[in-house]
Amino acid sequence: MTSLEDFLRPTQKQLFKRLCKKFKGKTLISKSNFILVHGQAPVMLVAHLDTVHEQSVRDICLSADRNILMSPQGIGGDDRCGVFALVKIYQLAKIKPWLLFCCDEEVGGIGAKKFCRAHQQHLLPNDLDNLKFLIELDRKGKNDAVYYRCVNPAFEEYITAKGFKTAQGSFSDISLIAPELNIAAVNLSCGYYYAHTRHEYINRSHLDNTIQKVINIVSESSRDDLSIFDYNKNLLQTSTSSNIRHYSKLSMVHNEQNSIPHNISADLLDTYEALLDFYSFRELESFRAEYGDHILLQIYNEEIAPSYQY
Repeated sequence: MTSLEDFLRPTQKQLFKRLCKKFKGKTLISKSNFILVHGQAPVMLVAHLDTVHEQSVRDICLSADRNILMSPQGIGGDDRCGVFALVKIYQLAKIKPWLLFCCDEEVGGIGAKKFCRAHQQHLLPNDLDNLKFLIELDRKGKNDAVYYRCVNPAFEEYITAKGFKTAQGSFSDISLIAPELNIAAVNLSCGYYYAHTRHEYINRSHLDNTIQKVINIVSESSRDDLSIFDYNKNLLQTSTSSNIRHYSKLSMVHNEQNSIPHNISADLLDTYEALLDFYSFRELESFRAEYGDHILLQIYNEEIAPSYQY
């Protein structure tokens, strides 16, 4: 398993077995739930092994410069890009980070929930209490940073200084893991686009750029002057999905980077917000300009709703 393509073709079960073999002797394994790889750096990187596509990747189509990857079966960059990135970062980092590979994120964060339960039952290494922050690599695009319900201005400033821009999202594994460990967390872009659709593609150079940035972050995480970033929950949010969606909607209206336009009808607000987790503001507005507002529901119902989870 040395190239990105090696991570795209296996099923989740096959990939789980290969990662167990690759990190043999360094792992804590919960079969079919998660793989925890021991590290020395006080940072844990997170990715999930499953994709939403029904078929495994057989055919990979490459651009002439081999930078863009697509597949008729769905390329599965969400989140095989993240899995590849974690392995690559671990290989290149002088001080190894902790790694957490979760199963079944796309159907409700099943592996992450099992990890949290294991932590509650004191079945995980005590060294996890010394982590300074978490980084998930499970976000579309090239420089997004999503914090979900974690509000830590110092941590956000730190990540922004690395070349990322704050964006909005609804759910990923760190939504569960960060509050459980009481550590700040961020989900960073890893080079895939149009996730959960037939048109998904991977930009290899965007992925590589994030990998290099995270290697640098891992390298400096052991510095004594870099303190632990705590998880601070936004008190305006509640645990119910409807209220989470409502607050996200309000905050995004005022977010210049990734906002909901004021001319969207009320019955499309939740749909637009959900689509922003997979498309950029500019992409959605270009769809509206060309096809009208009805295209938003069409995209959601045909390509996202069957597998999307709040």
